[in-house]
Amino acid sequence: MKASDIQALLNEPACSHNHKEKSGCARPKPGATAGGCSFDGAQIALLPIADVAHIVHGPIACAGASWDNRGTRSSGPTLYRIGMTTDLSETDVVMGRGEKRLLHAIRQAVESYRPAAVFVYATCVTALIGDDMEAVCKAATDFWGVPVIPVDAAGFYGTKNLGNRLAGEAMFKYVIGTREPQPAAPRPDGLPTYDVSLIGEYNIAGEFWHVAPLFDELGLRILATLSGDGRFAEVQTMHRAQANMVVCAKALLNVARKLQDNFGTPFFEGSFYGVADTSAALRDFARLIGDDDLSHRTEMVIAREEALANAALAPWREKLAGKRALLYTGGVKSWSIVSALQDLGMTVVATGTKKSTEEDKARIRELMGDDVRMIDDGSPKGLLSAYHDLKADILIAGGRNLYTALKARIPFLDINQEREFGYAGYTGMVELARQLHLSISSPVWPAVRQPAPWADSRRALGELLSA
Repeated sequence: MKASDIQALLNEPACSHNHKEKSGCARPKPGATAGGCSFDGAQIALLPIADVAHIVHGPIACAGASWDNRGTRSSGPTLYRIGMTTDLSETDVVMGRGEKRLLHAIRQAVESYRPAAVFVYATCVTALIGDDMEAVCKAATDFWGVPVIPVDAAGFYGTKNLGNRLAGEAMFKYVIGTREPQPAAPRPDGLPTYDVSLIGEYNIAGEFWHVAPLFDELGLRILATLSGDGRFAEVQTMHRAQANMVVCAKALLNVARKLQDNFGTPFFEGSFYGVADTSAALRDFARLIGDDDLSHRTEMVIAREEALANAALAPWREKLAGKRALLYTGGVKSWSIVSALQDLGMTVVATGTKKSTEEDKARIRELMGDDVRMIDDGSPKGLLSAYHDLKADILIAGGRNLYTALKARIPFLDINQEREFGYAGYTGMVELARQLHLSISSPVWPAVRQPAPWADSRRALGELLSA
């Protein structure tokens, strides 16, 4: 990957904050994680494509960096859950055997699993030694007749967000536009079907399945998802969508922009977290498609679903009203979850922005005002200090902060990709409210904050002895 190509990705034309200074690798601090590298970001963006064999070309340690670390769900194939690596050793690097081992790994994947395609991910080691991954992938494609796609996103190229975009570039260069979709089957009700795609939606904990039935009801056929519960053949047909939605902030904005420039597909940015944002997303699809009847039917569906959701949320809103939440996450969740929490009557005292774009921060200010407190320090000390200073009732963060909360004996809710509960859509909002209340009101917190029984005994014994 050339430096000029990386800089071009950093200077994304569709980003409204493109005047900001851009750089590649974030300067790491000794003893602290950098929040994910480009390799990590590329795997996060593509691993949910379920019928693909994902091979990490590098040392075995890199294979554990992102494999299966997202709670993404598949309604069919589970090949994406099998970790594959060329397992390069120091001897392989010194003797120049990297490309040969990659070819053997591709052969084993193709012959053992018969995948729809093979994705090969570069790592720092293979990028540094100059393995011609693209040539190997092309030769393997020609020999076995299975698409083998190189994903050149070595870790030292830059941040996780850059890795997301590098993954999108690989999809646009080698995959999107290489197949035509099957015609939609006629609907029993005689209504038209419109093809749409979702970009940056990962079906964490199966949460998009809460929303998918509404698409079916409205006649919106999800042509492809990049990449939650995705299939390789579906991604190939993304160029024929009539409207696209960018779900995860700016992570794959380059794909949406190139689909618009090359195929005329309009797109919008939105979220499925919270009642208001879910309704807005459905309205935006109808707006971009431009069908008055679809807009009318969309409003009817929204009115019905909001009424059901508000009825289900009423008791939870009563219990959660006035509760104070400290939110530490990144990307689209840094503002979309704010909207959802405010909808429940909660107060978000601060939100994390370490992995958020300038657009994300602008939306946070729009929701919370210009005086909002944004947290960039994700260390245990920094989070706990903010929690106590701001008098929060619950810490909402990723799984890596779970043990920080447990040791501090404070309520915690996992909001990141490792979670087991889906919070998208109208029904997902009800689940979010339920989990928040269960955590905040759990009787375990007052119990664990009490002095241990033996502490009182020791104190009494000490007083007796001193007397």
